[in-house]
Amino acid sequence: MSTLTKPNHMGRKISRIRELKDMKQEALAQAMGTNQQTVSILENSEEIDDEKLAEVAKALGVTVEAIKNFSDEGVINYFNTFSDNSINQGPIGNQNICHFNPLDKLVEVYEENKKLYERLLKSEQDKIEYLEKLLKAK
Repeated sequence: MSTLTKPNHMGRKISRIRELKDMKQEALAQAMGTNQQTVSILENSEEIDDEKLAEVAKALGVTVEAIKNFSDEGVINYFNTFSDNSINQGPIGNQNICHFNPLDKLVEVYEENKKLYERLLKSEQDKIEYLEKLLKAK
């Protein structure tokens, strides 16, 4: 029987949680103060004692219960609870609410650009005046 079909294979659960956290075995080993080979052996173990499990949980930033109760189906179900608020799907579930007025932002950006343009224009005018003074001085 493979580790994929054994629902209580603790090492496989640790491996999947580590992978979901985008963590390499080396990073988990470093967080646990051990080496990559030890993590590999741990992830191939069907049963892990509670003390070691607590150490792994701490290094992964999860609870022991999260490891014990982990299932791929649970992860899939979790992600399936998110709703799609796209225009094709219509408003389902929580709506994304805009907490600012887009027109206010547009005006704000316009004002900032206007000030920048005025400073650049003033700088160019100052250069022209300086060059004209240099020409008159000759």
